[in-house]
Order: sequence, then structure tokens, then C-alpha cells
Amino acid sequence: MPNSTADDLGKLVLRLTLGILLLLHGIAKLRYGVDWLEGPLKARGLPAFVSYGVYAGEVLAPVLIILGLFSRVGALLAIVSMLFAIGLMHMDHLWAIGKTGGWELELQGFYLLMSVVLLLQGAGRFSLGGVSGRWN
Repeated sequence: MPNSTADDLGKLVLRLTLGILLLLHGIAKLRYGVDWLEGPLKARGLPAFVSYGVYAGEVLAPVLIILGLFSRVGALLAIVSMLFAIGLMHMDHLWAIGKTGGWELELQGFYLLMSVVLLLQGAGRFSLGGVSGRWN
């Protein structure tokens, strides 16, 4: 298998894994709402409407990532969403090790860093956007 094909398959696996796992969180937010975010936002002096940004990071972003259409924009949205999640809800756990020995924020870290990889590498050939364009 030529390197370009293997690279593109790797990008496809990355996109599908990141996109599907992140979208599952977005579906939960669609089902149950984001009202619970108002308290943490207000505690940090942010308006409650900022809570709706979670839909951009956990619904729109993963759809773009899965499709490979404007996937770098999707990755950037996911990065911002994870930074907000860590900053609002998880700062107390930033350096904590969980009961099983893993980093307490390994899930958020996974989403954040895999989004950075996608932002840097792009969607690859097996995407709706193909390899053309700066935003794929």
C-alpha cells in the first residue's frame, strides 16, 4: 500500500473515531439540553447564551469532521469546545490521576489533541472535501 493511501486511511480512521465519539456527546446535549451550563458560565462572568456554543463543538464540528467537509473548521470548533469544557468544568482535575491510574481528563485530552492533529493534517483523500482546499 503506497504511503499516500495509508496516510489517507489513517486520516479517515481519525476523522470517524473523533467525529462519532464527539457526536455522541452532542446527541446527549440535544436530548437533555444545556441549561446546566448556565451556572458555571455565570460563575465566570460569561453570559448564559454561550452555553449554546456546545452545539457548534459537539454537533456541527463532528458532522463536518465525519464528512470530511471543512474538517479543519470542524477541528477548530472542537478545539475551542474542549478548551471551554476544560476551563469551565474540569480545571480542578487538570493534574489529577483517576482511580484506575489514568489522567482524569484523558477523554477531553483525547478530543482536544486529536482535533489538533486533524487541524494540522487535514481530512485526506477519503472525504467529501478531498485533499483540495485549505479548510479540508
